[in-house]
Amino acid sequence: MSGVLTRPDPDRLLRQIEAEERYQRRGRLKVFLGYASGVGKSYRMFDEGRRRKERGQDVVVGALQGKVGPEVECVLENLEFVPLTASDGVPAMDVPAILRRHPQVCLVDGLAYDNPSGHAHAKRWQDVEQLLDAGVSVITTINLQYISERQDEVERITGRRAIFSVPISFVKTADEIVVVDAPTENCLRSEGESAFRAAAAPTEQQLSQLRELSLVLAAEVVDRQLEGYLERNGIEQMWGTQERILVLITPGVNAAALLESGKRNRERFHGELHLLYSARCQLGSMLEDARSAGANVQELPAGDTLAFILQFAHTHGITQIFVGQSNKVGWRNRSYKGLVDRLIESADGIDIQVFPS
Repeated sequence: MSGVLTRPDPDRLLRQIEAEERYQRRGRLKVFLGYASGVGKSYRMFDEGRRRKERGQDVVVGALQGKVGPEVECVLENLEFVPLTASDGVPAMDVPAILRRHPQVCLVDGLAYDNPSGHAHAKRWQDVEQLLDAGVSVITTINLQYISERQDEVERITGRRAIFSVPISFVKTADEIVVVDAPTENCLRSEGESAFRAAAAPTEQQLSQLRELSLVLAAEVVDRQLEGYLERNGIEQMWGTQERILVLITPGVNAAALLESGKRNRERFHGELHLLYSARCQLGSMLEDARSAGANVQELPAGDTLAFILQFAHTHGITQIFVGQSNKVGWRNRSYKGLVDRLIESADGIDIQVFPS
């Protein structure tokens, strides 16, 4: 015989069919993600609802979060609203009413709210899950501070922790995620929500760190979308390591933030993590934490630091270098500040990510 016919794996074929059936039955979830208050995620969501209605889709508003600004009020004038219910003064979505109405799209502002006692679900995101399972598509909003698995990092950056939370596993079921990437100065001018009142508003550097976390989270959601597509279409993942990240820690930089960013991006790209550090840095337990995370850790030798870094990058096939640039003035920092500039000039073919300290 000139060829051999290979029978498909029955279990794999069944998983593919079940995944496709779930996908077709379920409503679509779109998330507008804000890295802080004041980015305009609510307006973006309601404006998309308005545009969808103008295109002929059946759209309703299922939930608002408190008082809205005049721009949002103007958009809401053209949208149908399913009134909230309330128990002991705590508002909640009227899920049964929305299911009876069964629109094509339901707009839910403030995904992270808790429901009052006696409600069918403890959390609003669980209400949304019920709507999706019933075939109703949902567009919703959430800020990064409410993602359960990101709250430790947000607290480390801002010094405060949000009360409400949504598991990242639910956010990763989104069919589409949009990071509302407004300039940080917009957030600094905003009065904000309870976790970011003006009395304790985040600094521009903190907002930049929150923005980076949001972009990484969005990338993780996109990765999960790809996995779902491959599963539904019976395509086996064939790729291996794509990114090799080098974290470079020198005096005066925020070593903890650099290392955390390196670990997050290594997980995002399913790649490798390498760490080079100066003996002058006080890293404490961070080196052991890096090794526990699977990083290849080495100390920078004395002498021509740039030459060593470039040789290390070439030997290990590094694709990205994360480096901090200290804003401190003084002779101790000048050589390392110059190192960043020379690294950018010399590291051809490698992306250099510079983090201000």
